[in-house]
Amino acid sequence: MRHGFTALLWAATVLALSFLVVPVAAIFLRVPPGELVSALGSSVARDALRVTLVTTLVAQVAILLVGTPAAYVIATRRFRGRTLLVTLVEMPLVLPPAVAGIGLLAAFGRFGLLGGTLSAFGLEIAFTRIAVVLAIIFVAGPFFLRTAIAAFEAVDTTLVDASRTLGAGPARTFARIALPLAAGGLGAGAALSFARGLGEFGATIMFAGSLQGVTQTLSLAVYEQFDVDFDTALAIGAELVLASAVLLLAVKLIPSWRRSPQSFPTLSARSLSS
Repeated sequence: MRHGFTALLWAATVLALSFLVVPVAAIFLRVPPGELVSALGSSVARDALRVTLVTTLVAQVAILLVGTPAAYVIATRRFRGRTLLVTLVEMPLVLPPAVAGIGLLAAFGRFGLLGGTLSAFGLEIAFTRIAVVLAIIFVAGPFFLRTAIAAFEAVDTTLVDASRTLGAGPARTFARIALPLAAGGLGAGAALSFARGLGEFGATIMFAGSLQGVTQTLSLAVYEQFDVDFDTALAIGAELVLASAVLLLAVKLIPSWRRSPQSFPTLSARSLSS
């Protein structure tokens, strides 16, 4: 009986791993490596790579600059409606991508909720590269925010209280105590949100369209090339697989925010004032 159960566990494990690994491996085995590399030299692949890198990096900077202090506030404050606020932060995680895209269009499109106001200032967002950035922020930002909130919640509050007792203000306590102690979680969240941004498809095609060299990202290029040049679609897909694998490894290698007591900053009035 025991051996039969063990065999069943191993069979389920092998089946699960095979199902998950075979489609990824097939991307690299379907076309010889030389042809994959050659396909990456096409204008479609180059343009899509450039658009993806520019928009994802801009979106990631915005996510970090706004998301880090926002996560700190949510993690360290207890107020009425906090549960609702966290739920709103997490909402894009469960929204269908098409719904996220049409929501962005309804909010920022020419005839959207804020479209008239933006047009008055000469801003047209829908179907531009700005729309790609906003779509990435909307779908990838919650991955960073949720991880960052958990990272700040894991910071030992006694260290924060000690910092304030020694005379450090809120800004210095955040920069010298909370931020370093939460760095591992923040790094992991940043890597996850960056990976999500690289693979964004649904919201982008609804809100920004798929214009080569303007709004067409790598994921959109795969979709477009599927019926045009399958080898190019495979090559771009392989590029995304490699990028995702690197980011996942980075998450694994980023030190956990569960620091040992020896790694905590040494609190003193001199260190906090320096």
